Parts: sequence; structure tokens; C-alpha cells
Amino acid sequence: MSDLDLITIGRSSVDLYGAQIGGRLEDMGSFDKYIGGSPTNIACGTARLGLKSAVITGVGDEHMGRFITEQLAREGVNTEGVKIDPERLTALVLLGIRDQEQFPLIFYRENCADMGLCEADIDADFIRSARAVVATGTHLSHPQVEAATLKALRIARAAGMQTALDIDYRPNLWGVAGHGEGESRFVESEAVTAKLQSTLHLFDLIVGTEEEFHIAGGSTDTIAALRAVRAVSNATLVCKRGAAGAVAFTADIPDTLDEGQAGPGFPIEVFNVLGAGDGFMSGLLKGWLDGEDWPTALKYANACGAFAVSRHGCTPAYPSWEELQFFFQRGIRRPDLRNDAELEQVHWATNRHGDWASVKTFAFDHRLQLEEMEGYTLEKGGRFKELCLDAALQVQDGEPGYGILCDNRIGRAALHRASGSGLWIGRPTELPGSRPVEFEPELGDDLGRLREWARENVVKLLVFCHPDDDDKTAKMQVARVRRLFTAARRNGLEFLLEIIPSKVGPVDDDTSATLIQSFYDAGVYPDWWKLEPFKTEAAWANAVEAIERNDPRTRGIVVLGLDAPEAELAASFALAAKQPLVKGFAVGRTIFGDAARAWLAGNISDGEAVAEMAENYQRLCGIWDTARNKALEEVA
Repeated sequence: MSDLDLITIGRSSVDLYGAQIGGRLEDMGSFDKYIGGSPTNIACGTARLGLKSAVITGVGDEHMGRFITEQLAREGVNTEGVKIDPERLTALVLLGIRDQEQFPLIFYRENCADMGLCEADIDADFIRSARAVVATGTHLSHPQVEAATLKALRIARAAGMQTALDIDYRPNLWGVAGHGEGESRFVESEAVTAKLQSTLHLFDLIVGTEEEFHIAGGSTDTIAALRAVRAVSNATLVCKRGAAGAVAFTADIPDTLDEGQAGPGFPIEVFNVLGAGDGFMSGLLKGWLDGEDWPTALKYANACGAFAVSRHGCTPAYPSWEELQFFFQRGIRRPDLRNDAELEQVHWATNRHGDWASVKTFAFDHRLQLEEMEGYTLEKGGRFKELCLDAALQVQDGEPGYGILCDNRIGRAALHRASGSGLWIGRPTELPGSRPVEFEPELGDDLGRLREWARENVVKLLVFCHPDDDDKTAKMQVARVRRLFTAARRNGLEFLLEIIPSKVGPVDDDTSATLIQSFYDAGVYPDWWKLEPFKTEAAWANAVEAIERNDPRTRGIVVLGLDAPEAELAASFALAAKQPLVKGFAVGRTIFGDAARAWLAGNISDGEAVAEMAENYQRLCGIWDTARNKALEEVA
């Protein structure tokens, strides 16, 4: 069995997509950053569909290059074939959505890193570790990268592997159109046709639009062009026809395109065609490599293309396998898929990055409690939170499964330093002690300052609420929670909702479950829940059932501490750990309380404070791990 299903080879880039829709690229005021480049997109798209994918490309030894390699890893793509080029910069592309017909783009690819690939960068053993090699047309446009691509293809052919070509014709990347013609999809060129035809015999599958087959076949008559390609290649030819779907030809080319094998189409609104072909190719490769018949493979391809044209960006638009199956089973509810709330929730939940099967969290996002301590000043508070981070990092020691809660008002320096550390990072948004809940002023009246947050920050909101709240208070709180949840999702941030009813009124086994349902009823789907340490198994079972009934794809639950003594926490952990949906804890004052009071009063040093907190945190992690392991043993 091969280690990989496919290896793509060719260009990669950072795509900067204009955030304003309907304006000229000249007038764009902000951009969203995504991974890009046809082979890179296809590697990510197939990985989302469950294939084991890799990409051979080049990136610069700089921030954008690291963004690409890190994003590939997040998407589950093997990066062994990514060349880090110290001499060249990572390619950039600027793109915009002008209207339903115009999608301007500018390629910044002059001597870029992926054009630095050469034959020496192609490792034969790596190529043979896959079942298929997928090439794209751009890397046949220059002798050096063409030589690298052809070497990979010849190794694959000699090893009996499958090979595929996405023609991916960009006239200006072949030097037959100007820099301002990035949007152009077809310019006739005998030289380009000759170059393509000299390689077409190397492929088992060739995919392109009608215009791309025109350049490959040297004719603007599609049937004639397909026949010209067939004359030099026995590959299955898949011709994309836009809204009319696509057709596959495995033998002689008939007199009309309609005589080819086809799969069902999906009538959806066209929002953005950029990257749609890569989405299509991802679905097609999934069906092809899984051994499906061509109508089924084309069904996958058409659906993935439909997702792509309905959303912003390229790779971020592509579906997961679970999402694709959901779409097939449920069908189209509205043609503008990006505005289908149910579908978008599945898309979001099945494409989140990071494995957080365990989240043992040191919560030092406290503000009021710290401000009330003797000796507190804003400067000292900020310094103390850096010591908290030091303690968290000491316990984490580079291992997964640890997190922090840290605020931006007092803990700004610690919060920013934590980015990139591998910690799960939750960041509070509520005004401490507010009921009905109010937001920290730093978010802005319109919550627009969320756009300034690091993408790895999780939006955390604490709400003091109870099923017996009066109607006005309940509606106000739910509306505010939904407003923040919507803003978080719009900014690509995960959302944690913490509810504490015991501070408001008496609680029983149904209290939290009732509150959980009220938020789902309002259309709030937290990625995370932070819940009180319940005292009965029934309360836990009810809460978990309410969450899983409404959102089987939730990240999970963390249990809070409420400044409880360690013995009480141990008992609550033992109960919570029996629920697989509970991923860990978020405890603060039990860890830092004594150290904070002593440090602020000047009675202990920085090192002593860090050591004390690290010991407390480590001990709680051990208590949680023991509780979880015992629960697993009981189930086994």
C-alpha cells in the first residue's frame, strides 16, 4: 500500500482576496489572506475529502512561505516535497470579485520560489510513495520547472502509477498576455499548444475547460480540439462546461459534447469563480482514485465546484467529505450556499484546524479579582500575568493539550506572547460581573475590533443566566450572545460560551441543559462550552445530551473551577471526566490566587511565583489525567 494517494506539483502562492465585493481591485481597502496556487489548492481540497495528499512546490524562507507550509500542515497535507528557497520570495496573488462576470487578479511571480524547482528537487522514493502524480500546466511553461515536472511524471509512469494533468491555462503565466491580464483565460499560441502536446502522452487523465482544451488541441472548435488531444494521448479527457457541468471521454471523441459521460449538476448562484476549477479537480480526483465510475466522480467534482463558486476564497471554500455527504443527502435549500446557515455550520465545524482532544487550561483572564488584591496596579497586574504565562509554558513544555485564558486589558503582553506557542488561547469579551451581559469597551460598539484579534484566539463570553430570568433579561442576554457569536464567526474566530446559573438562582439537574437549549434555539452554535462542575451524573448527562442533540460536531466542554479547593476540584473532575465530550478544565484562582496575593504584596519573587503556580497547575493536570484514565478504564 502506498503511503500517499497523490502528489501534486507546481505553483503555490499566498492569495490576498479583496474583502470588498463589487468594487474595482484598484479600490480594495482590505484583503483576506488564503493559501493559493492550483496544485496547492488541489492538495488541500483532496485532503479535506479524505485523501492522503502531498504537494511539491517552492516557498520562500520568510513569513509568507511559513504561512503556506503551516497552513498545508493544518489542512493535513504532507509537506515533505515543499522546497524552502532562501534566494526567492513566495509568490503572491491579488484577487477581487468585481461582479458575476469579472474577477480581476494580479500574479506576483517574477522569479518566485516555486519557479526555482529543478530536477534535483524531485526525490524518486518520495514520488513512488504515492499512487498518483498530478501536474498543472503552469509548470510546463519554463524549462527548469518543466524538467522537474517531467522527471516526476516519468518516475511515476515507470512505477506504474497514475498521472493526471489540470491544464490550468493562464496566458500571462506563459508570457502571451500582460501583467494586467491575469483574469484572461484564453489567448491563442502555437508555441503553448506545441509545448502542451509534447507532454500529453504522459497522462492517464487530462482535465480542462473548453478554452483550455482549445489551447491544448490548437483549435477553437472544442470537438476538433478534443480530437487533436486524443490523437496524442489515450488519457480520459474531462471537459468542464461551466454551468452545463462536465463530460468525460474515455475513448474516441463523439460529434457532440453531450455524448460524453456526465454527472449530476447543482444549480447554485455564482459568487466567485476563482479557484472553482481546483475544487472541481479535487472532487474528481477523489472519485477517480477511489475507483468510482465517471458519473459518480463527476458528481463529486460538480458539487465541489459548486461550493467553490459560492464562497469567498479558494481552499477555504472547499468542502470536507462529511460536508459533501450532508449536501448530497439534504439537497440545495438555497442557491447562494454561503448564506445557507445549516450548511455553513457543517462547513465550519468540519474544517476547523487543530486537534484539541484535551484542553487543560490555566485561566488567568480574571480582572476584577486581581484588581481587588492589595498592591495591585495595572503595570504590576500585567507583569503578573506574564508570570502566569511562564508557568503555563513550563507545564506545557511543548506538548499538546494545554491552554490558557488571558485577557487583553491587563494581560495584553502575555496574550500576545502566547501566540504561536501551541497553547489553546481563550480571550474574554464580557465586562466583568455584568448582568445582563455587557461587552468590554475595547471590542467597539459594533464589535468591529474583533477583526484585530489573532486568529488563534478563541472568543470567550461568560453569561450569568438562569431559566427563571425575567423575559426582558433573558431575551436581552440571548440577543447579545448571538450578536457576539455572529461577529466571531464572521471574523473566523472560534467561540466559547460560559454559563453560570448557580450565581443567579437555585440549580438542579436540568438547569444548564435548559439554558444550553435556549442558546441553540437562538441560532448560537458555540465551538466550546464552559460549564459549572455539576454535582450529579444526571446533570452532566442532561447537559451533554442537549449539546450533542443540537450540534454533534461541537469541539467540546471545559469544566470551570469557581475558586474551589483542590479536593472539591478532584471530586468534580472525577464526575466530569466520565463524559467524553468534556475535554478538560479551565481553572484560575485555585492555581494563581495565593501566588498573586503574595507577589503583589512583595513577599515572593518572580521565580517563586512561577514555581508555585507551575506546581499547582501541574498537580491539577495530573488530577484530571488520573480521572480521565480511570473513566476510560471503567468503560473498557
